[in-house]
Amino acid sequence: MPPLDPFVPAERFVQRELARLPAPLSRFLGYRAKNVPPLPMYIVCFWGFIGAFGGLGVIFAVFAHTNYFTSRNVPVVIASYGASAILCYGAIDTPLAQPRALIFGHFFSAVIGIVVAIIFGFDLETNVAPRLQWLAASLATAIALVVMHATKTTHPPAGATALLPCIDTAVWSLKWYFLPVVLLSSTLVLMSALLVNNVQRQYPKFWITPIPPPQEHQSKQHRHRTAPPETIETAQSLRRSPADLRDLQSA
Repeated sequence: MPPLDPFVPAERFVQRELARLPAPLSRFLGYRAKNVPPLPMYIVCFWGFIGAFGGLGVIFAVFAHTNYFTSRNVPVVIASYGASAILCYGAIDTPLAQPRALIFGHFFSAVIGIVVAIIFGFDLETNVAPRLQWLAASLATAIALVVMHATKTTHPPAGATALLPCIDTAVWSLKWYFLPVVLLSSTLVLMSALLVNNVQRQYPKFWITPIPPPQEHQSKQHRHRTAPPETIETAQSLRRSPADLRDLQSA
């Protein structure tokens, strides 16, 4: 029997609190009293298209058309979130698309990418590619993979988030300011996913970790217990034919 995830009690608490909210609000936070049945493919594709178009459009609107970010030359970190859109608006049932993986997968990867780039001491503001850039980029992505796997926050698009500080001049120039940019981008994707995916579907399936199904009350030892000899003899006698029984009585 696998060990119980320590975050399961926290997820149960979250679901209980969501159930107490008004029905419209709890619905758009992913709570359902009953499981949502599978939907036709055209509905999944329709809402996936609306979500990806609207979600990425919001990110562009915030980072490319607001004075706060444009005055600070903050780039639109869209490469990794374009991949996140496929998961968070299309494949919304997978664990890789749930909020914990989306938020922390990108955040951990961003931290790792910045740290690795600082360790290697890159000067990406020049047009000359650093000699060991290939090593830093590969190392950052590999470490991000291990960290996401160890923390159960695996989100494949976050691999690009770890890569960007080592190869993109605009991202490297942000230094530690890259972290709040990533957090805001992930939050925008999550908020738009909650709005779009809960019209006819359900998102998220869980906020922290999946709750395991209830175990069967009957233990395995009762299933494999051997019947006593008297029971076996009685069963065998019941399976005998009338002729065999007459022979036994005459004997």
